[in-house]
Amino acid sequence: MTTDDARLAHHNANASTRWTAVATVPCGLRATMGRPVAAALFRRMVRELPVRVEFPDGSVLGAGSMSDAAGPRMLIHRSDDFFARVADSGLIGFGEAYMAGDWSAPDLAGVLTLLATRIATVVPAPLQHLRAICLPRKPRSQRGTRAGARANVSHHYDLSNEFFSLFLDDTMTYSSALFDRVARRPEWNDLGNAQGRKFDELLDAAGVTAGSRLLEIGTGWGELAIRAARRGAHVHTITLSREQQLLARERIAAAGLSQQITVELQDYRDVRDQYDAIVSVEMIEAVGYHHLPTYLRTLDRLLRPNGRIALQAITMPHDRMLASRDSYTWVHKYIFPGGFLPSVELLQEMTTRHTSLHIHDVRSFGPDYAHTLRLWSQRFTAHASGAEALGFDRVFRRMWRLYLAYSEAGFASGYLDVHHFVLDR
Repeated sequence: MTTDDARLAHHNANASTRWTAVATVPCGLRATMGRPVAAALFRRMVRELPVRVEFPDGSVLGAGSMSDAAGPRMLIHRSDDFFARVADSGLIGFGEAYMAGDWSAPDLAGVLTLLATRIATVVPAPLQHLRAICLPRKPRSQRGTRAGARANVSHHYDLSNEFFSLFLDDTMTYSSALFDRVARRPEWNDLGNAQGRKFDELLDAAGVTAGSRLLEIGTGWGELAIRAARRGAHVHTITLSREQQLLARERIAAAGLSQQITVELQDYRDVRDQYDAIVSVEMIEAVGYHHLPTYLRTLDRLLRPNGRIALQAITMPHDRMLASRDSYTWVHKYIFPGGFLPSVELLQEMTTRHTSLHIHDVRSFGPDYAHTLRLWSQRFTAHASGAEALGFDRVFRRMWRLYLAYSEAGFASGYLDVHHFVLDR
């Protein structure tokens, strides 16, 4: 039995325990007493949105139901179960209701984008202070300690390289692409070139040229390291994902660049050398709020005096980051345990307070991430049978569709953004 076969057999054998929260509708006091409150808040939220919410009894809500140009449809299949889940665990219950089939939407990202525009205000201001009491908090086991970070990364990235290849482009890049601002429409579906543009901008920003000693924190599947080595750089790239390390080494060897690139299974805190340049693409989100000062000080320690750092980071507005930094969400429970999205202001403030570094360039391109996710979603839907063949069951596939659409909605609504940061001394 191969490593992939063994992992997928374990994945299938534990399906019944993994989906316990999805298979069982909450019936405790919070669910039963809170169900009418959740129903009232939901109905109030959608009443003025250009969406059409259809209930099993034939009733319809939403401004989209009263317009000639009807908005995206949200179909509630089991309203009692849906509101019980939401009452019991908020947005975690909302996501679990989709995984269980309590609701669906032909245009899932469209519905979620509209809901995201109201998500910060759906709970009335006088009740906002109750969120810390009513909603669960992140488990301490998910914090970004060395052991926690490795477990968190493995949960997501060690699913299966074959699984990720179902929806990523040939570069195997799992981060936002950067589309051409001038020729945007002609290249809108050319994801591989847009990913290459992103990597080239980051390498240029970090000053990576022939002879540069580059540290990459977060290998992915090796594409940035390969592009840097083709410039003549010597690359040390680190990851906590065994699956990514194995495939990155294969891709690097196939490109004939093994002498220039070292791929190590290593925590960023354990790197000891110094480098002319450091690049990290969407790894900072896995660091966690409590370990962010350590991460930034590590960057400072590893950078040579005249070096530069280029980071790509997903961000949140500062006020929403402050309100949600200790929250435990559906994404933490099912997709990215331990994840934390900083704000631009937080990164600037912590960099100034904890390091000798200076952020001198910040570039936002959130709409590009929304479109990147849209393309991934299309590919994932087209290859659903491939995911099933790999052993990923129906609940998992619904979970993953929700995750991609949920993320697209965040960027499309402006609730999330993605930035390039350039740091030096």
